Amino acid sequence: MSRRLGRLGLFLGVGYAFLYIPIALLVVLSFNDSRLITVWSGFSFRWYVALWNNERLIDAALLSLRIAAVAATGATVIGMAAGFALARFGAFRGRGLFGAMVAAPLVMPEVITGLSLLLLFVALAESVGWPAERGVTTVTIAHITFATAYVAVVVQSRLADFDRSLEEAALDLGARPWKVFLLITLPLIAPALASGWLLAFTLSLDDLVIASFTSGPGASTLPMVIFSALRLGLTPELFALATVIIVVVSLGLLVALKLGRVASARVGG
Repeated sequence: MSRRLGRLGLFLGVGYAFLYIPIALLVVLSFNDSRLITVWSGFSFRWYVALWNNERLIDAALLSLRIAAVAATGATVIGMAAGFALARFGAFRGRGLFGAMVAAPLVMPEVITGLSLLLLFVALAESVGWPAERGVTTVTIAHITFATAYVAVVVQSRLADFDRSLEEAALDLGARPWKVFLLITLPLIAPALASGWLLAFTLSLDDLVIASFTSGPGASTLPMVIFSALRLGLTPELFALATVIIVVVSLGLLVALKLGRVASARVGG
């Protein structure tokens, strides 16, 4: 038994080392005074200063955050409706086709999704004159399109385990359906909606392929800018940007864990 646990611990250690040692090296190299990643010439914050003065990276990061926030919100609203339809409406006509269309972005290669959306926007521009050019709006619509599937799956799985007796009791007491939804259903599925929103936000912020197909001049997202910069080689400035993202995400996780512990303590008390 002890040998088995030791082997398991060894495998876990190797796996975690494989995942996190490159991230640790990235953070360390972001403080390297030299531009060459193979030469350590001393500790310095010069690349963080260079990052702060790099308007192209800062503008791309802000643009990606705006697109991700709008796309995540739109995907949450549409995905919630789709999840409700799949979980609550039973066997309606066209349910199989609807479910397949909702789940298609989950298994569809991003290249196919991006190319199909590009063809759609080109066809719309030729037929109705909109969009006049590809840009922030088309990227946002594209991100809503593929992120909706993830939110729908999360909401549907939450509703599958939902105790409907609370809703039925409220309806029996005379509450209107919309009030039951706002006061009972929505608060109970709020964690699923929050998870779906965060998932959609992360997917939008990380997307490169679909954004490359649907963006235009002046609408380069952060992954697109980083990918184009990598063609010229790795620079500590990009390492500094990655370190900032790691710190922000880590702080967010710590805050979420703290809030979760506080909520658990209140429930237990």
